[in-house]
Amino acid sequence: MSHNRWEKADPKLAQQGQALIRWTERRMPALASYKRQVERSKPFQGIKMSASLHLTPETAAVVRCLHVGGAQLRLCGSNPLSTRNAICASLVQHDGIPVFAEYGEDRKTYYAHLEAAVALKPDVVIDDGADMIAFLARPARTTARVGFEQTTTGVQRLRGMANTGSLPFPVIALNDAPLKQEFDNYYGTGQNTIDGILRATNILLAGKTVVVAGYGWVGRGIAARMRGSGARVIVTEVNPVRALHAYYDGFQLLPMSQAIASGDVFVTATGCRDVIAQSDFAQLKDGAILANSGHFDVEIAATNLDTISTAKAEIRPNLVEYRLPNGKRVYLLAQGRLVGQSAAEASPADIMDMTFALMAMTVEWAIRDNSVLMDRQLYLPPADLIQRVASIKLEALGLQHDTLTAAQEAYIAAWASGT
Repeated sequence: MSHNRWEKADPKLAQQGQALIRWTERRMPALASYKRQVERSKPFQGIKMSASLHLTPETAAVVRCLHVGGAQLRLCGSNPLSTRNAICASLVQHDGIPVFAEYGEDRKTYYAHLEAAVALKPDVVIDDGADMIAFLARPARTTARVGFEQTTTGVQRLRGMANTGSLPFPVIALNDAPLKQEFDNYYGTGQNTIDGILRATNILLAGKTVVVAGYGWVGRGIAARMRGSGARVIVTEVNPVRALHAYYDGFQLLPMSQAIASGDVFVTATGCRDVIAQSDFAQLKDGAILANSGHFDVEIAATNLDTISTAKAEIRPNLVEYRLPNGKRVYLLAQGRLVGQSAAEASPADIMDMTFALMAMTVEWAIRDNSVLMDRQLYLPPADLIQRVASIKLEALGLQHDTLTAAQEAYIAAWASGT
């Protein structure tokens, strides 16, 4: 499918997408403020950008910001189940932005669309999961000046590429900015994960035993919201420091080998594979529900589950029942793909406002001051931009905060004063 598919789509679909985008943009005041600025200054004029993103109303908002700032764009999806067709149709028909994606596309089509997006020969690559950057690195076939990655899993992949000298260009690790981790990952993904589980199952969380695998910012957000919903939460974690955080936050800490028989609901959020492996399935309770909140569909061994099951049936959208050889029933959500994007509507615009405002501002910074991005390695967004976005958001919310006096700034900067 080319973007011509969306040019010929029912105009009502595009109108539906446009209405969703407008509703979303009204809840993203920090990005809107920056959009008004770049619409006048056109800092992206003449810059070609290819982006692999969850094609939702929130990502449409940042894409439209870059577009009015002068960027020439091509888009593809970063997950077959997170693409919203109405958003694709609106971006093509109302904004003239080529989109190569469709909900439910197979793996072959997914990579064909990715290749179509990078055929633009971009100066800037914006990624969600690092599929586009990895594609451009095998073999190196790009003249891109800089890339951006906004997921934990993607940054993890790119760090491995950088360690082996395979990174094709400098990359800004947007995900590693505190503004992204502590808000988008914690509040946004924490909420959309529960939203996806509830839409797929309509279960009551209160009283359930929920096992959260991984206690990074995403896992913390999920665990906190599960506890707030009345669930008993068990955390599994491989990192000893994060394991201690889970313990001191009041959660039960167990290895997965012990937790596997206790959980009513399992949520993986690790960025690693086989967190729930084939050998674990027989130990699950009858009726256990399996959900993944990591970027790729490898955290739960879904392929093995499909192979060993004696029967399989779709019960509800994004809810499939598997009958195991021991007679137990196990339920997999959203094919093992990230449940908050696939079975729900991604993170709320109120939170994505900060992530995408930071992304857009950092893109401008990178193409204007790219002398600091000399090596093919990972970089953080500038600290002053992170502070700027937070300040804009506070102002938009009608909130005030303290500022340092001149004497306080001098004290902080000094080193001679002591006891």
